[in-house]
Amino acid sequence: MRDFKLYNRRRSIPPWFALLLSLTVFALDRWSKYIVETTLSFSDTKAVIPGFFDIVRSQNPGVAFGLFAQSNLPFRTAILIGFSVLAICILAVLLTRIRRWDRPTGLGVALVFGGALGNVFDRLHAGTVTDFLDFYVGTHHWYTFNIADTAICIGAGLLILSMLRPPHVT
Repeated sequence: MRDFKLYNRRRSIPPWFALLLSLTVFALDRWSKYIVETTLSFSDTKAVIPGFFDIVRSQNPGVAFGLFAQSNLPFRTAILIGFSVLAICILAVLLTRIRRWDRPTGLGVALVFGGALGNVFDRLHAGTVTDFLDFYVGTHHWYTFNIADTAICIGAGLLILSMLRPPHVT
C-alpha cells in the first residue's frame, strides 16, 4: 500500500496545482471575454492572420459547436445551466481524487473543470456564452469558440489519451 501512495505522489499532480490550473483557465477565459465584450461590437472583425484567423464577437445560446443554439425550447437556458452545474459538481468530486491518477488524467480533469466554470459563469450571467476565436480557410469557417472551449477540448483529449494508454505496471 505504501508503494502505491509513493507511486501516485511521483506521477500525479498535486491537488493545489490542479486547483491553480483550473482557476487560471477560468481567469484567462473571463479576462479574454471581458476584453472582447468591451472592445468589439457584434459587427467588428479584427484580422489576426488574414484568410485564416480573426477575432470576432458572437454569443452562443447553445452548447459546444452551436448545438441546440436554434432550439426553441422554453427552458433551454435553464436545462443547459442544470446540466453544466451537474457536470461541474462531478468534476469537483473527481478533482478531490486527483492523487490517484497519472498526470495526463489529472491535467485533463483540471482543464475541463476550469473551462466548464468559465462557460457556466457566462450562461448564469447572460444566458449565452461569448465566443470570439474564428478560424477559417476561404469561406469555410470552424465554429467560433473561446478559451474555456479550448481548455475543455485539450482536457478531453488528455483524458482520451489516458484511457487509450496501457496501464503502468510497477
